[in-house]
Amino acid sequence: MVRIAVDAMGGDFGPEPIIAGVVTALKERKGFSVVLVGKTEEISLLLPKEFKSRVEILDAQDVISMSDAATDALKRKESSIFKAVDLVKNKTCDAVVSAGHSGATMSLATLRIGRIAGVLRPPLATLMPTKKQTRVLVMDVGANVDCDAEHLYQFAIMGGAYAHNVLSLEAPRVGLLSNGEEDTKGNEVTKAAFKKLKSNPYFKGNCEGNDVFSGDFDVVVTDGFIGNILLKTSEGVASMMGSFIKTSAKKSPLSLAGALMMKKVFNSLKKETDYAEYGGAPLIGLKGCAIISHGKSNAKAIKNAIFQALTYVQSGVNDEIEKKISILQEK
Repeated sequence: MVRIAVDAMGGDFGPEPIIAGVVTALKERKGFSVVLVGKTEEISLLLPKEFKSRVEILDAQDVISMSDAATDALKRKESSIFKAVDLVKNKTCDAVVSAGHSGATMSLATLRIGRIAGVLRPPLATLMPTKKQTRVLVMDVGANVDCDAEHLYQFAIMGGAYAHNVLSLEAPRVGLLSNGEEDTKGNEVTKAAFKKLKSNPYFKGNCEGNDVFSGDFDVVVTDGFIGNILLKTSEGVASMMGSFIKTSAKKSPLSLAGALMMKKVFNSLKKETDYAEYGGAPLIGLKGCAIISHGKSNAKAIKNAIFQALTYVQSGVNDEIEKKISILQEK
């Protein structure tokens, strides 16, 4: 049975939405159990008695706050996130889910759980919508702000493996984010990465910024600095569009009528861009599974993060990554 460690104290709203998400996940699916890590007295009050057979509580009185430095987490061994990550390190659990301090979670997961043999740096990946109503996996979106060509090359290998095993894509199309689709475009790092990627059967070439949402790529590779800017810019544009539509609708009865007619479309767009639909971002390349959820995660987001962790663990993606990285090293 798969066991998921959940940092019950992480997140902006305390343990209530996290435990509510855990309970909903347990209601909807069987075949897994949860270890809630945090303040026992608070967790016990929120956890319904009927689910206690599938839930274990591991006490942790210390909580890493968003204002703490990520490096502090390495010293605070009694914190909820440290103990949750160590459950995966010690093989007590198969995956960890946290909506707490993302930097602390990534640092602890990388250093405590460790990397798959041969993996240089685990990238953080997220799914984004496309105009073809598919999803594109963008990586890295924040774990590694400075990367060289070899890092990007490995990101492409891991992204292809994730898309194949977890997203069930037979031949995922991998693109390298650049400032032009031509082979000669890019900076020194992306040009060098392009040359390496030409031998990858999944690689389809450079991907421009406007191609990320085209549906022509299943995986888009970049460094964590550019990827995070891409992610936050996309969120900002989606928010701006929603505000613009609301403002325009108030200007005249005709605009309001049009807005009401388009309500279904707007709701669909909101759903496509809602982080709660995805649950969280996996840190790929670990000897285990770590899902980084949004700090403002509600119960739905936590439920989907748990489901994402289950899919990841059961997919065998880590075995494929280890195999492909091993082949790469032998060349």
